[in-house]
Amino acid sequence: MNEAMKRVEAVLDESVRPALRSHGGEIAVDRLENGVLYVKLLGQCAGCPSADLTNEMVVEAELVKALPDLVRKVAVVQTVSDELWEQAKKLLREHHL
Repeated sequence: MNEAMKRVEAVLDESVRPALRSHGGEIAVDRLENGVLYVKLLGQCAGCPSADLTNEMVVEAELVKALPDLVRKVAVVQTVSDELWEQAKKLLREHHL
């Protein structure tokens, strides 16, 4: 992991993850390109109707404040979590769909 990503992870661990985890969520860094940090919201945060607000008010605010030389914006990469895929497959198997 390069120095920039270590700095990002440190801010996430200190300022972002505790807030997300208190609501059953988690965050993973996808990549950092040209001042834009791409992240995946996981757990209860994945697909949450408030995910955009959470990103803007918590994730982006903390990272831009702490790392203005690295992060100008945070973008959420929309994906379906492995946990959700497993739940869907289980439902399909159980109900023979």
